[in-house]
Amino acid sequence: MSAVERPHADALPVPASSRRVWRALLWPGKSSAAGAQRPHRVPWVPIVIISVIVIMAIFAPLLSPHSPIDQTLRDKLLPPVWMEGGSDKYLLGTDAFGRDILSRLIHGARVSLIVALLALTAGGGVGLVIGIVAGYVGGLVDTVLMRLVDAAFTFPAILFALLLAVTMGQGLGTLVIAISLLLWASFARVIRGEVLALRQRDFVALAKVRGCSAPRIMLTHILPNVFNTFMVLVTLNIGVVIIAEASLSFLGAGIPPPTPTWGLMIAEGRGRIADAWWVALIPGIAITLLVLSVNLFGDWLRDRLDPRLRQL
Repeated sequence: MSAVERPHADALPVPASSRRVWRALLWPGKSSAAGAQRPHRVPWVPIVIISVIVIMAIFAPLLSPHSPIDQTLRDKLLPPVWMEGGSDKYLLGTDAFGRDILSRLIHGARVSLIVALLALTAGGGVGLVIGIVAGYVGGLVDTVLMRLVDAAFTFPAILFALLLAVTMGQGLGTLVIAISLLLWASFARVIRGEVLALRQRDFVALAKVRGCSAPRIMLTHILPNVFNTFMVLVTLNIGVVIIAEASLSFLGAGIPPPTPTWGLMIAEGRGRIADAWWVALIPGIAITLLVLSVNLFGDWLRDRLDPRLRQL
């Protein structure tokens, strides 16, 4: 019997799974071999919008053409440059005190992102710890912590923020505390649900058999497995924080004037919608664009990190 001729190495068929892996790495977002459209297209427009606003916030003193608090009454209520009566000195117009809208918008982005960073770090961190402890320990501890979560959901956060503003005074600290108390419960509930499923997994049972303590298991085994969920929650709640900051500033429980915030700018311009619409509408558009962009990016990140939705 003659020896069977082996095919050349170049002629060996490439497994379909390998072709899909290379296609995913080289052409993310392209259609798969079966013709199905991949659901993980990178949201470039939201990413660009978020990047521009972050750059504005970081380099606000360098990018703003004017001081955000200096008043020039002779230039008050100038319309944007593309309208009749507008000036190229104030591209987005001025408010009732002659302050440049563009400069206040840029500095307001810095305030909004600082509040979001601090509130999500505090509220999200507390919710992460409580969710892990409640889900892993269970029993009476879980019952008590979840009743606290239920109570937090029933408490009117806006009313609590107003009470804090009255007792502690307006300021960044008051705003961060109020928004953190608004966020932690939602983080705790979602993380607890993840931990309830993880604690039944084999790697947790093996860690117990090896004699690992409960704190070590929660820190080294549970935490890394819920961190993706935590980051997705952080991304999706950035919009919530920005809306909350704008709402509290609008109600007078946020950053005190003359420090510019987007919510305060809307509050200052709400009485002049008919004759100076740009004072309130421009910061409103900025809030809308940022919140929509963050939510779209959060949806994409959630799908990207969810192993059940990955298609290679």
